[in-house]
Amino acid sequence: MNLLAIALGGAIGSVARYLLTGAVVRASGPAFPLGTFVVNLIGCAAFGALAGAASTRISLAPEVRLFWFTGIFGGFTTFSSYAFDSFALVREGHFVAAGANIVGQVVLGLVVLAAGYWVTT
Repeated sequence: MNLLAIALGGAIGSVARYLLTGAVVRASGPAFPLGTFVVNLIGCAAFGALAGAASTRISLAPEVRLFWFTGIFGGFTTFSSYAFDSFALVREGHFVAAGANIVGQVVLGLVVLAAGYWVTT
């Protein structure tokens, strides 16, 4: 049941990302990756809103959490998970770990992406 919830949510999130990114790019042009930018911001806002509500106001069954957080938000943007993990570390007072996560994922992500690109070209 958990895998089905994740798969269904992931399919919905991925299709939503594709449609929204395309609409933004058609409206703004391809000069700047505004589609990805918008998707990441919306995903982070929605992830934060649901996480906040789930921590104080509403109770979500484990399958529902997986559907939304891993499935929909994971399919829509994994940046929202990265941002929430970093926020959680800051909220818990783990500032060094938060900094390492923030800088490490961005910088190392770019480095390994470039390495993978250069190795295959």
